[in-house]
Order: sequence, then structure tokens, then C-alpha cells
Amino acid sequence: KRDVTQQTFDAIISVDCADFKRIGEVASSFAPDAKLLNIDHHPTNNGFGTVNVIRAEAAATVEILYDLIERAEIALDVNCATAIYTGLLTDTGGFRYSNTSPRVMEIASHLLALGVSGNELADHLLEKMTMAKLKLLQLALNRLTFTDNLEIGWVYIGKDDLRNTGAVPEDLEGIVNYALNVDGVEVGILFKETEDGAVKASMRSAGKANVAAIAQAFGGGGHVRAAGCRIEGSLTTSIEELVEAVRKALI
Repeated sequence: KRDVTQQTFDAIISVDCADFKRIGEVASSFAPDAKLLNIDHHPTNNGFGTVNVIRAEAAATVEILYDLIERAEIALDVNCATAIYTGLLTDTGGFRYSNTSPRVMEIASHLLALGVSGNELADHLLEKMTMAKLKLLQLALNRLTFTDNLEIGWVYIGKDDLRNTGAVPEDLEGIVNYALNVDGVEVGILFKETEDGAVKASMRSAGKANVAAIAQAFGGGGHVRAAGCRIEGSLTTSIEELVEAVRKALI
């Protein structure tokens, strides 16, 4: 097995990465003159690639990949079809979000015809949860807080909560929706305390607020209805600052 940890690469493909800093430590393996193909659907992507394929109207980056595969006349096998369907399923919230376009359903239909097991994926990705995730959800719901006018709701996860419940970072997925889905709430926020003393925030909007713009003000980004950022500061301060920023955006 070849060790690639000490190698550098001069041809890079970035997929579904809203900005270059999210590439993380792997960027140290890029050659100084590396050519980078940036494929993404986040409207806040600033085109950091040598070549950029950015389609903000796409429901998911896999929609762009599907179109590239189709244009190249590459035959899809069931494994590749399953991967693409998974991206569509999760980025559209199980085909429930406003980004579920006719094109999305057309692609999904083709993938199902290729043998993708849509019901099994939906059950595994959207319905089932581990006991550890249930314990984490219980913690979060006990901390659910709202502004007086009920327009903003938020929950927080402390830096020790994952370890104490046995949960993994992926178990945070979907928790923010419990704040957003309360009738009358315009923006739901999940705050996650990090090990290095900062706070990561995930925001979801019902449509009245552009959370991508709010996230950008804190150095983050994303979509109009789903965005995130990292705030350097304590959990208490971070909650106060971001909730205030959202409150002003809703005026």
C-alpha cells in the first residue's frame, strides 16, 4: 500500500467545498503550482479554483456531477448511482426542501431505474438513529431556547457532550431542525462548542432571513436557507452575538 502522506499533488478536484479554508490540513499536500478544479453549489463560493464549476441553482453538488457524467456519456453503475442519489436525498431533506426541482426528480427517477434502493437509503439516512444520537438529542432538546417573539430558536452542544453520550459528529445532523420546525420560528441555530475554545454554528432559515449573508459576516458561508460559521469566543458570547445578528436581519 503506497504511503501518500509525504507526497504532493499538482492536480486537485475540490467537491462541495464552500471556501478554500474548509479543505483543511490536506491542503499541505498540494504542490505550489497545483491546478485546482472547484466544483460546488454554494452561492458564497468565491471561486478559489484554477477552474471553477459553480452552479448555485443546483440542489446539490452531486446534481452538477451527474450532469458532467451525462455530458461525458459515462455509463453509471449502481454504486455510483447510489452515491449520487444519496447526495440528492440528503441535500433536499428527503425531497422536501424548496430546492427539490423538476430536474432533481428527473435525476432521482433515472437513478432509481438503475437499481438504487431509495427506500433503504431514506430509512437508513433519515429515519434510523443510534442510541447515542438519541441521548445527544435529549440533551439538545432540554436546552432548546427561543427569543421572546419566538422568531429565533437555538440549541447548543457542549464540547464534552459527544464523548459523554458516545455520539459522533455526524449525529449532530438534523438537530437544528427541531428549533426551526416550531411554528413561527424563522431561524433555527445549532451551536457546537469545539475542543479549541471556539464555537461552530449551523443556521437554518424558513425564508425570511438570508442566513448565508449572516454567516459571511462571521467568516462563514453557505446557502440562503442553510449556512454556518465559526466564532472565536465562549459559548455564551457566541450565542449572544449570533442571535443578535439574526434578530437584526429579521427586522
